[in-house]
Amino acid sequence: MKTTALTNVHIALGAKMVPFAGYNMPVQYTGINDEHATVRNGVGVFDVSHMGEFILKGENALELIQRVTSNDASKLFDGKVQYSCLPNENGGIVDDLLVYRIDDKTYMLVVNASNIEKDWNWISERNTNNVEMHNISDKTSLLAVQGPKAAAALQKLTDFDLASMEYYSFKKGKFAGVDNVVVSATGYTGAGGFEIYFENEHAEQIWKAIFEAGAEFGIKPIGLGARDTLRLEMGFALYGNDIDDTTSPLEAGLGWITKFTKEFTNSTALKAEKEAGLKSKLVGFEMIDRGIPRHDYEIFDAAGTKIGRVTSGTQAPSLQKAIGMGYVTLDNSKEGTELFIGIRDNKVKAKVVKYPFK
Repeated sequence: MKTTALTNVHIALGAKMVPFAGYNMPVQYTGINDEHATVRNGVGVFDVSHMGEFILKGENALELIQRVTSNDASKLFDGKVQYSCLPNENGGIVDDLLVYRIDDKTYMLVVNASNIEKDWNWISERNTNNVEMHNISDKTSLLAVQGPKAAAALQKLTDFDLASMEYYSFKKGKFAGVDNVVVSATGYTGAGGFEIYFENEHAEQIWKAIFEAGAEFGIKPIGLGARDTLRLEMGFALYGNDIDDTTSPLEAGLGWITKFTKEFTNSTALKAEKEAGLKSKLVGFEMIDRGIPRHDYEIFDAAGTKIGRVTSGTQAPSLQKAIGMGYVTLDNSKEGTELFIGIRDNKVKAKVVKYPFK
């Protein structure tokens, strides 16, 4: 198993460690519910250094990104971030990712940990115009400092005016006494906050500085367990659960990052799919009767006909109810539609609701 630069810190803090995407990662410290509440109401820190980072440089960097991603990266400007995906040639998704424009010839792509090698190979195979590519994943650490008190906690560590940074923007400079740090107003929790990229050698220094700065705000380390419940309450898709090599970005609700104003991998087929009308859709649902939905449970309509499957589900800590996401046939995707989740030998009642869950 791989480790991050902070693995020994997590172990010393008493974190429960689990294998995740080939890494030894902290899943929880004090408990998922406590950590979840810390991020929703205050500020918490996730070590997400297992994520992958690629630098693409050169005259043709944007052209390559435009060909392999579904969103329109030509809309980016220096210091702007964009959510996008890498479509495959069979109607599915290689990965979802973030695209950072550092300057007009330099971009950083941030990809999922489990897909680093797959994504690198996918993009490399399509690099026909000599774009300079660097996989900096193994030497880059990433901390997600998330929650409504994140800006106040971190402001002591930088001259950037964090409170005024727009969502999906970033700045690069000095942070916690370290040069060349990227501070990005992004995250996967829906609670606000920042993601901070830096070289591994500075990991313990920056971790310590963040916890000293955040002490008055009750800052805590947060594991991957709460990361999952936080993202699910917002209806954010997780690669490998809600989206994968077989799921259509359009059916996954990612039409907003699928721009047919340009040509990209499989764009002709995806445009035809949109024009023909979708057959199924990824929806959010909340349980009406008692039961917790889990990945791959079957979904039925009132007549007992199977209409889909659950992709994610949990007991939502902030909401005190069970929620989930899953693909259902289009005629069962409207808000308020009654669904039944196959839990053990029972069909348990649920209903379709909008994101974020409330």
